[in-house]
Amino acid sequence: MRASKRSKGFTLIELLVVIAIIAVLIGLLLPAVQKVREAAARLKCQNNLKQWGLALHNYEGANTHYPSLGDYPYGATADGWSVPAKLLPYVEQENLQKLINFGASYTAQPNVTQVRVAILICPSDVNDRPRPDGALTHYPLTYGANTGSWFIYNPGTGQTGDGAFAVNARFRPADIGDGLSNTLGFAEVKAYTPYLRDGANPAAATRPTDPNAVAALGGTFKADSGHTEWVDARAHQSGVTTTFPPNTKVPYTSGGVTYDIDFNSSREGKTTGQPTYATVTSRSYHSTGVNVLLMDGSVRSVSNSVSAQTWSALGTRNGGEVVGNY
Repeated sequence: MRASKRSKGFTLIELLVVIAIIAVLIGLLLPAVQKVREAAARLKCQNNLKQWGLALHNYEGANTHYPSLGDYPYGATADGWSVPAKLLPYVEQENLQKLINFGASYTAQPNVTQVRVAILICPSDVNDRPRPDGALTHYPLTYGANTGSWFIYNPGTGQTGDGAFAVNARFRPADIGDGLSNTLGFAEVKAYTPYLRDGANPAAATRPTDPNAVAALGGTFKADSGHTEWVDARAHQSGVTTTFPPNTKVPYTSGGVTYDIDFNSSREGKTTGQPTYATVTSRSYHSTGVNVLLMDGSVRSVSNSVSAQTWSALGTRNGGEVVGNY
């Protein structure tokens, strides 16, 4: 007689054990995958900054100076074009720059403002998306030009800030007295940063040392539009300051929600009499710090734990400070 054959399947307990093992393996694998992704994003971000460094040096080689932070007429209001807008031909974006009429405001050039410039955006940033603004659509950026430590511009006197880029100023390498390797060119910022603006306070003030004191300076609160206009030269849109070290929390509470903000006392080009002071903190979605471009073209990562003194020294072009290890 033939012995009957019976196929044996998995029992419920065996299936649960297999599922548990798979879950453990996935749990072990996911952090490694995330680390690999972040490492790749960080390298891509650094490469983006490297391209802007090459653009700066090629621009200087062709023009014998670096671009201004923005150009504003004395005694009148206007919108200034950003440093990246002026560097476009040197990052293989000459066709885009040909669309720009630098003699007119970008508010009349929607075909330019809406363009996504890929190498202006860190791949780790979660807000890589356009921002509708009435009849315009803007596109963000995540690299800010170094506008200095606190003071930006006084339209009444023409006085400008202490950064590598300044309003109506075209610096030469010799003007960077602290040395190109000791001065920031660009640093990471976050797209869609909340900020306070146009409170006209302070009219003149000592640079704040406590981030908790910034909210008291007041102004109109904008919840999600800082660093969303790559064309705009204003500090809170395409700039960065070294008022506070990277990823410092600058708290402001509105509607029961506490935001991490930037601050601009009076937007450049919007008034003929009010000076501009700004705290525009370098921020990123990298876990340990921010990527920066130095004026000599080198790129490096700066830790969140960098000292306030060292970070401030990196922000000034001619401050005479000694930059320590960072």
